[in-house]
Amino acid sequence: TGDSSYSYSLTTFSRSGKLLQIEYALTAVSEGKTALGIKAKNGVVLCTDKKLGSRLVDSAGVKKLEKLTENCGLVYAGVGPDYRVLVAKARKQAQQYALTYGEQKPVKGLVQDLAAVMQEYTQSGGVRPFGVSLLVAGYDDEGPHLYQVDPSGAYYGWKASAIGKNYKNARSFLEKRYSDDVELDDAIHTALLTMREGFEGEMNQHNIELAIIGDNDMLFKTLSPQELKDYLDEAN
Repeated sequence: TGDSSYSYSLTTFSRSGKLLQIEYALTAVSEGKTALGIKAKNGVVLCTDKKLGSRLVDSAGVKKLEKLTENCGLVYAGVGPDYRVLVAKARKQAQQYALTYGEQKPVKGLVQDLAAVMQEYTQSGGVRPFGVSLLVAGYDDEGPHLYQVDPSGAYYGWKASAIGKNYKNARSFLEKRYSDDVELDDAIHTALLTMREGFEGEMNQHNIELAIIGDNDMLFKTLSPQELKDYLDEAN
């Protein structure tokens, strides 16, 4: 049977040294809707597909981009309810830090908190890994940050990254177009071009979400549908 006898055991390594449940969690992520992030020299942009399964769903109530603190937010690909749990835990830890020290937690600290929770769920009995990868964008005293956190609890800083369905194509598209001195406005256009590249059907202001954080106010802000429409019109 090879590795198959280990495939349902979360905390047992298979003979080939793999934790198969983590690999299955990554499969769940790659089935999720595409999300991407780009770090510019003066900010960060996050963008995600939020196509709905039916036109009867009220799109106003569907949010994939979430704020953790005033200067940090995130997006996911994968299993939505798992994401909700992580967001709630991260917000609580951020608030505890703010109450204790009287300032916002640095972005890397927020990412480490998220990664620690995700790693714990790969090593405990009776639980399963979180079926999400996260892109975390923030701005602090050290400048703009973009991190990716995976179900294993591994996290890395990125200049630009994509997760979810079609992430390989999106990432190679970003590799071709990325430059270190990109400004936030150009990064927004690159994000929209990259999303459009693998988008099924027509992309408009109602079926994607986009958030930015810039050096002018260092606040994480999700664009309104009208603001998004203006950027989409410019990109056409």
